Amino acid sequence: MVIVYSAILLGGLGFAFGLFLSYVGEKFKVEEDPTVMLVLATLPGANCGACGYPGCEGYAKAIVDNGDRPDKCLPGKKSGAEERIKEILSKRNSN
Repeated sequence: MVIVYSAILLGGLGFAFGLFLSYVGEKFKVEEDPTVMLVLATLPGANCGACGYPGCEGYAKAIVDNGDRPDKCLPGKKSGAEERIKEILSKRNSN
């Protein structure tokens, strides 16, 4: 009988914590600009820091949020990342 009570107690606790985490996840969810994800997908993902930012995600956020220049990515110059980023930003600004 101890095993049954233990299973019921742990199942109830697991369910309660799951509900709590679900609520907290929705309450404190962070909205992200989808343009940042598009710019990040355009960058090569080397996270080299040559642009002066701590990685590609930081650079993508700086381009979208702060209006930084899209020509700072040295590994992305060969693949044409600058032109694609300008295209993404022009589509965003036209909407």
